[in-house]
Amino acid sequence: MTETIRTGGCQCGAVRFRIQGALGRSSICHCRMCQKQFGSFFSALVTAPTGGVEWPREEPTYFQSSVNIDRGFCPRCGTPLTYRHPGGLEIAIGAFDDRSDLAPQIQVNYAARLPWVEKIFEVPVHDDPDYYTRQETIISFQHPDRDTAQWPAQGLKL
Repeated sequence: MTETIRTGGCQCGAVRFRIQGALGRSSICHCRMCQKQFGSFFSALVTAPTGGVEWPREEPTYFQSSVNIDRGFCPRCGTPLTYRHPGGLEIAIGAFDDRSDLAPQIQVNYAARLPWVEKIFEVPVHDDPDYYTRQETIISFQHPDRDTAQWPAQGLKL
């Protein structure tokens, strides 16, 4: 992965992160704990560089899910953000402002996957233009995928 400054955070913007340095392996984890943390079929995570993560506003709140693992989330909106283990810290791919180059490279705990997960993208696509037009009128309280006021001098891509 490229050695740049990456940013991201939770849905409400209370917890934001800034990462400097090369990201490591990106993965999908099918274990039951990841399914529960993300409330989904699996988690998608990428390894953060050691010492390269800053939390300029507030840090995630952590839940210790097992003896050696704790999982970070926003204490305000509940967004799942991190997976912390003795070997380091992994960040939820969905929490990055720019996720376009973070495609998972490996699946872990594959034996625990839901039996139908490989077929989820074969289901019909909901393609109703009126539906998407109505969605655009919703007033969102979600934090935008950028933080211009936080680090303007760094020349971050908006």
